[in-house]
Amino acid sequence: MGAFLDKPKTEKHSAHGEGNGLRYGLSSMQGWRVEMEDAHTAVVGLPHGLTDWSFFAVYDGHAGSRVANYCSGHLLEHILSGGAEFASGPSSVEGVKDGIRSGFLNIDEYMRSFSDLRQGLDRSGSTAVCVLLSPTHLYFINCGDSRAVLSRDSKVGFSTQDHKPCNPREKERIQNAGGSVMIQRVNGSLAVSRALGDYDYKCVDGKGPTEQLVSPEPEVCVLERVAEGDEFIVLACDGIWDVMSNEELCEFVHSRLLVCDDLEKVCNSVVDTCLHKGSRDNMSVVLVCFSAAPKISEEAVKKEEELDKYLETRVEELMGNCGEAGVPDLVSVLRSIASENIPNLPPGGGLASKRSVIEAVYNRLNPHREEEGSAGDLDDPW
Repeated sequence: MGAFLDKPKTEKHSAHGEGNGLRYGLSSMQGWRVEMEDAHTAVVGLPHGLTDWSFFAVYDGHAGSRVANYCSGHLLEHILSGGAEFASGPSSVEGVKDGIRSGFLNIDEYMRSFSDLRQGLDRSGSTAVCVLLSPTHLYFINCGDSRAVLSRDSKVGFSTQDHKPCNPREKERIQNAGGSVMIQRVNGSLAVSRALGDYDYKCVDGKGPTEQLVSPEPEVCVLERVAEGDEFIVLACDGIWDVMSNEELCEFVHSRLLVCDDLEKVCNSVVDTCLHKGSRDNMSVVLVCFSAAPKISEEAVKKEEELDKYLETRVEELMGNCGEAGVPDLVSVLRSIASENIPNLPPGGGLASKRSVIEAVYNRLNPHREEEGSAGDLDDPW
């Protein structure tokens, strides 16, 4: 779903914060899409006496931003107040899980009453991937194909599973509701099998809310916190995961934390790198760091500076040795450098994560060039 722009919108919305023994950063970019349909939530210290709990989420809207934006502002309150499990304070892990599930079903039913959604004037829906952090547990919550990963002991310790129509369990529910899976989509149209909103897919008579073509039921996985092992959690929409695997993103974030302690900048780097890797979707990422997260390393900083200097020198050499052929365009410079065996590139990000360095030198040496090679519109020069 969604049309594309001639050039990507690369302005970012970013933020950061800290509390409850953690730090977080976030960044989002519209990219190539005509509209920005992503949203997010970041709350450190929850109401109802849960001051030592925190909540983070990413919502990837489709067919509009209405549902994603409403969930951004109200899903947490539905989780905390929608189920009796939270009314007198969470007393057990299973009770919290039940409260989360009730909150999702409640907000989905509540939004159905909105006049624009009820009358079909707005047909939007949204994924939701969240993490609810208590002092002792991590509650990973997923509905759709956005994803969360936990870096524990310098490797992927956990990841949520995408809800796709071709998944056997999802496909069975869809078919039992009278639907079909064609070209890996619900009835050949919707690419996710669970979502909030999307009421056109939730109107099968005789079926409950979790038995419809598209289900609002979240999958909740609970892990005990490991203070000495838990490093960071990444929540991101599929605009990120389309071009990076779980392992690549964790490796890239790990490498950035060794050279930068500004979590906004780390998240901005993730979004920029995914754009340069060819993502054509909206992109949103939330990074939550624990006390065991990687710290600044003098050795890593030195290697990063050496890499940047090497790339700057190579651009200067390529620009200076052009001869009668004239000044090379940016695409040619990028492809020349991409063909070389360059050591110490950021793992997971590769040369795409260094495009800004290359482009800055190119622009300095060729200030009057016509704009070209805008952000991510190259035929994968990496």
